[in-house]
Amino acid sequence: MDIRSLAHTGFETLAAAFGAAFAEYEVQITPDELRTMLRRRGFDPALSFAAFDGDGRIAGFTFNGIGILGGQPTVYDTGTGTLPEYRGRGLATQIFEASLPHLRAAGITQYLLEVLQHNTAAVSVYRRLGFEVSREFNYFRSRNSRNADGRIGYAECGSTIRQVEPAALRDPAPEFWDFTPSWQNSFEAIERTPEDFVTLGAFDGPSCDPSDCRLVGYAIFEPASGDITQIAVAKTHRRKGIGSALLKQTLTQNRAPGVKCINTEIGCDEAVAGFLQSHGITPAGRQFEMIKRL
Repeated sequence: MDIRSLAHTGFETLAAAFGAAFAEYEVQITPDELRTMLRRRGFDPALSFAAFDGDGRIAGFTFNGIGILGGQPTVYDTGTGTLPEYRGRGLATQIFEASLPHLRAAGITQYLLEVLQHNTAAVSVYRRLGFEVSREFNYFRSRNSRNADGRIGYAECGSTIRQVEPAALRDPAPEFWDFTPSWQNSFEAIERTPEDFVTLGAFDGPSCDPSDCRLVGYAIFEPASGDITQIAVAKTHRRKGIGSALLKQTLTQNRAPGVKCINTEIGCDEAVAGFLQSHGITPAGRQFEMIKRL
């Protein structure tokens, strides 16, 4: 196998390999959805790698995103797959090990990934490669967005909800958080494709002037995928219907068959978990976030 960068590989080839590697998965994504996902996660083809067979076809791949995490240049595994006919040969490990000198030369200091906890084989491989669990995540899903929407009332929350720019939330939002958003839900990820999101802010008072009203909650939602990317309410304003009103308004624009909320941190997500489940968005599984220092 020839392992090399994807810098000169066309997107159509990448999409075909991705589709073949994950053809048996219950949830399928289109090439357009893949393109959007890769952009959001910071995909860099020059620092992504694949194993090519003797005929020049992709046998296995790792799509890497590049960004900053905790002030450090970080690579994020945004998609690793092996085509069925090449499985059992350790290609993912070979691709990972071949990529390390290139990543270090580019100044990357840590490697981040997420893996389903029930995928014990993959977890074991990552541990052998030197990855350590940094956090555990829940992910939530409702397969019918109408059911989720139908259980939400606007409530008399005493706030004004209006659309805002994601960048306007960067400074105030962390004060509302019970945990730091994961890579794909971070403001850095959102601001790579802001046009893909609906971003709403809830402001104190029923008709406050934009120049002096106070942000008390917000929601960031991706209508194409049904992804509740971030939703948070100031601790002093919780249980007043603000979160429900925000969720209700975002879901009116949902274009996906269901809704999901991925990567709420276990141990820090009690408020979020209770909120989502009260609206019919239920736990669907758990993931490990894992990091390897380079």
